[in-house]
Amino acid sequence: MLMIDLHVHSIFSDGVLLPSEIIRRADSIGIEAIAITDHVDISNIDHVVPRVVKACEELRSYWKIVAIPGAEITHVPPESISRLAKEARKLGAKIIVVHGETIVEPVMPGTNTSALNSDIDILAHPGLITKKEVELAGKRSIALEISGRKGHSFTNGHVALMALKGGVKLIFNSDTHQPEDLINKDKAKKILLGCGISESSLKEIFKNSKDIVDNILKREIK
Repeated sequence: MLMIDLHVHSIFSDGVLLPSEIIRRADSIGIEAIAITDHVDISNIDHVVPRVVKACEELRSYWKIVAIPGAEITHVPPESISRLAKEARKLGAKIIVVHGETIVEPVMPGTNTSALNSDIDILAHPGLITKKEVELAGKRSIALEISGRKGHSFTNGHVALMALKGGVKLIFNSDTHQPEDLINKDKAKKILLGCGISESSLKEIFKNSKDIVDNILKREIK
C-alpha cells in the first residue's frame, strides 16, 4: 500500500511552507505522491494555480516523489463551483478538490451537491453527507475524503459509514497546513481504523488514491 496525499496547502493559501518544502518533507516520510491544493476562489485562482503548476513541474524533474498541481475551491457560492472547476483545469490544475460542508465551518448549504455535479475529483471533508449526495458521488466517480485535519475529522465516521454502504470511493488525505500535519502511512491506517473502516478495506482505500494518480500520469503521456 502506497501513501498518497492529495490535499495539502502551501503559502499560496493558508499553509506555512513553500511547495518545495512541503514536497521534500512529504518525500522524507515515505509519501510517494502529493497534490498541492491551495484554497482558491474567484479572487485568486488565476494567481495561485499557475504558480503551483510551475513548482510541481520543476520539482518532479529532480525528485522521485510525484508532485501534482491542484486546487481546493473553498467557501464560494455553490453556483460558482462548476465554473471555477473548469477554470482551474484550464490553468493546469490536475486535481480539483472542493471544500465540502464540514460541520466546523459555515460552508454554504448546497455546496456538496453542486460540487458533485461539477468536474471535480475529490469532495473534501463533506460533513453530514446525505444518502442522495453519496449516490451522486458514486454515479460521477468522485472520491469522498476521510480527513486527517482536526475539526474536519469529527464526521469521518459518518462519511465512512455512508460511503461504504453506498459503494463509493473513499480516500484519505491529511489536509496539511503546517509541517506537523503531514501524515505517514502508519498513522493514516490508524485514523482509518478509528473511524470504523475494517482492516480488509484499507488496501482498497489506498488504491483509490493511487488510481487517481495513475490516471493523471496516463493523461500526461497522451
